[in-house]
Amino acid sequence: MSEGILVFVEHRDGAINKTAFEAIAAAQSLGTELGQPVTAVLLGSKVNSLAEQLSGYELAQVINADNEKLADYTPDGYTDGMEQVIRDLDPQFVLMPHTYLVRDYAPKLAARFGKSLISDCVRAKVTAGTVTFTRRIFQGKIDADVVSDGQAPIFATFQSGAYRGDQALKGSGAPIEEKPVEIAQLRMTPEAPFQEVKQAVDLSKADVIVAIGRGIKSKDNIALAEKLAEALGGDLAASRPICDAEWLPIDRQIGSSGQTVAPKLYIALGISGAIQHLVGMKNSGTIVAINKDPEAPIFDIADYGIVGDLFEVVPTLTEEIKKIKG
Repeated sequence: MSEGILVFVEHRDGAINKTAFEAIAAAQSLGTELGQPVTAVLLGSKVNSLAEQLSGYELAQVINADNEKLADYTPDGYTDGMEQVIRDLDPQFVLMPHTYLVRDYAPKLAARFGKSLISDCVRAKVTAGTVTFTRRIFQGKIDADVVSDGQAPIFATFQSGAYRGDQALKGSGAPIEEKPVEIAQLRMTPEAPFQEVKQAVDLSKADVIVAIGRGIKSKDNIALAEKLAEALGGDLAASRPICDAEWLPIDRQIGSSGQTVAPKLYIALGISGAIQHLVGMKNSGTIVAINKDPEAPIFDIADYGIVGDLFEVVPTLTEEIKKIKG
């Protein structure tokens, strides 16, 4: 009988992708509820150091699936490697981060097992032993609950920011299994990794984000938010109207049509809180909202709210932070 959770760990240029730790956190959470072990799998060539890094997490084991053909990503190679690991391990669930790389090969992998892929999930919950995955549809306006047919393996990917990477539990040394895998002929030669926007800002890596909305009123007023972000050592972001007006570049946009983030601190300045924006930042550690409208939806998810004029609040807040930091 199939049992256990297998989590795919994505890496690039000798470093584990941040979203991989989020996937580990999701797998650990589900594993705790189901009472099932969690195993991580790395695909690559000579990635022993990354396997050692993963062994420091609370995992049943780390599988280092090695083949020189896996040195660079290809959908053929990764599908072959993962298929062998899954057939050998026979897990009930295969969980992955919802990245460009995973979106490329995961449907092909699921098809090898005659299965569908439950993609871009924001959570998973267990009720009476049945796992329900939730994914957002219609640009985040509706949550759809999805239950598989129960036949293993069940494939699912999790949206970036759905779980926090720093919530992945550390352990005392998970065993590492060196597992050579056979890879068939590759039908393509990989090119440079795709980037959606050249030299784009990766806000998913930021610990502190200061985001602005329509309440900033003018492009000239963005300097207020920039000073606050600088004082906090954070990054500047925006809701869609700001980027549509070209006050900030599109790579600064947060929301369903922008980036999904989960920083330790998210400060929303003059953002009302439309659902399209909330889906991109609601999993932040601490949310602070400043808005003159006391009925703004952003206050529904904020940990701290200030009802007031941001043009009065932000300069004062910036100066007080500077005093604290000396």
